Amino acid sequence: MKGLNVAAVLLTGLLPVVYGKELPPDDGVSAFYDTGAVHEQLMAKKMSTWNRQRSRGSFNSRKWKSRPGANNIVYCSNGTAKVIPGDPLNTFRCNNVDFYDFVSHADLGSQTGEGSSSWGWTSPNGREFVAIAQADGAAFAEINHQGKLVYLGRLPQSPEAQPSIWREIRGYKSYIVVGSEATSHGVQIFDMSKLLTVDPKKPVTFHPKNDLTGYWNDLPIGRTHNVVVNEEKQYGVAVGAAPRSTACRAGLIFFDLKDPSKPTSLGCAAGDGYVHDAQCLVYRGPDTKYAGRDICYGYNEDTLTIYDVTNKNATNIISRTTYTGASYTHQGWVTNTEWQEFLLLDDELDESNSAGPANSGFPITYIWDIRSLEAPKQTGFYRSSAYGIDHNQFVINGLAYQSNYGAGLRILDVRSISSDPTGAGVKELGYFDIYPEDDGEPNGGVVDFVGTWSHYPFFKSGYILVNTIERGAFVVKLRK
Repeated sequence: MKGLNVAAVLLTGLLPVVYGKELPPDDGVSAFYDTGAVHEQLMAKKMSTWNRQRSRGSFNSRKWKSRPGANNIVYCSNGTAKVIPGDPLNTFRCNNVDFYDFVSHADLGSQTGEGSSSWGWTSPNGREFVAIAQADGAAFAEINHQGKLVYLGRLPQSPEAQPSIWREIRGYKSYIVVGSEATSHGVQIFDMSKLLTVDPKKPVTFHPKNDLTGYWNDLPIGRTHNVVVNEEKQYGVAVGAAPRSTACRAGLIFFDLKDPSKPTSLGCAAGDGYVHDAQCLVYRGPDTKYAGRDICYGYNEDTLTIYDVTNKNATNIISRTTYTGASYTHQGWVTNTEWQEFLLLDDELDESNSAGPANSGFPITYIWDIRSLEAPKQTGFYRSSAYGIDHNQFVINGLAYQSNYGAGLRILDVRSISSDPTGAGVKELGYFDIYPEDDGEPNGGVVDFVGTWSHYPFFKSGYILVNTIERGAFVVKLRK
């Protein structure tokens, strides 16, 4: 972990101890991140944890009992949901979030387990379907009206690729777009409407090439860390497509989705090198200079980087900004896609590095004022009460839904940010901790890469899918 320690030293030495402060990027620090050393060591740190988990049998999802046909809801009562009364590993800490279902990765058709990303699709008649990423593909299920997961089949990884836990899924209309860190995988485009006629008694394993709507692989070696979709502008983006030494530098690589059966390359944005994740939107907000422009908010390891990508062959970096505690700028989401004034950002290494506001090991949600795209301000933060690492978040109607590894799903009310950007008014509305294995630790959790990777909170029914690394998929719901 030598390089990671060097990064921590660089950051500690160069950044003043000020909480809630944006900073100009430091060329020396950025150059170190550009080598890829921090990302490689972050991935190695995760692999070390997961190899340890494998050796303990933690990834054997067959040992976790699925609940097919169990129609009872397990309500969160007095701080716990007792899914199997008397069993501490099936008693989940919670608040205001109830348990509806669980299906193991094994019962979701996976040979490897190892869950990661997830996404969903609602059919025209209101049926709700999910795609659940695993190391060897993606499982498909329907969440029925009772909140139960009904397994329908799966899409294996591309036949040229090896299994990889790093599998990311996003949605475009009725399609899902699937990328992977596996070499030669490319990007799969699958039509979820195929699931409408599947008989649950006869789950279908779709062919990873022949049953696709489209396939795109204009990538250096066929791998991408993540995929992003701008549905309004009808394009996808591969980000973090190794290696960094190619012309696109693992930045934003665009592909056209107007005809999903024939995705074509559109260009790339290489100006700030590697992009770990992004949110690309038509700009609607107070910065009138950019009204109607195609904007991508990039989470670029050590900076929040904002791009104008209206012309995919001549993109422009509007701003690059770092912040106190920046260790690995990972992911984020604007608080309102229809009026983009504020943004929430998560950092995947600040807890491990005891950096900035995260020096106590409790996850930090960084709050950004983006009313000027050229001069974003880091105005404050929210510190979680749950010890661990934050990972992914989405904001819907003023609520931030977060997957925080061992701390599980956390739901924050962030509606106060527009009037108080310091974060003082942000409140946790509820949570469901899907990793009871660490409940007895001194801080009630661990700063480690265990538990939940992702969730999908966009269904009108209120059901939330939570995909876990070790066990399988949960369905929970915030109590209104």
